[in-house]
Amino acid sequence: MENLPSCPRCKCEYTYQNESFFVCPECFHEWSTEEVSKNETAIKVLDANGNELQNGDSVIIVKDLPVKGAPKPVKAGTKVKNIRLVEGDHNIDCKIEGFGAMALKSAFVKKA
Repeated sequence: MENLPSCPRCKCEYTYQNESFFVCPECFHEWSTEEVSKNETAIKVLDANGNELQNGDSVIIVKDLPVKGAPKPVKAGTKVKNIRLVEGDHNIDCKIEGFGAMALKSAFVKKA
């Protein structure tokens, strides 16, 4: 069986190829083979232990992180689900319960 890419929207692994497009049976997203080659050259983000992170991964914060305007820091050991990788100094976008949307540096997280 061929090794087809997962859906970029919902991360479904049961995709199939229809002519020059890939199709996701769960969310019905269609994307071209050119988009797959662009995604392969995407940024590479490593956690504090040197493990490569991907979009949708879960991570654990390894150090108490002070938050501007918040009365308390984000505690070490807090699990963050469904991260999104972005370019820049703070290369992880996520939502943390009790704090909301945040940008984190990959140096302060480890893969769960």
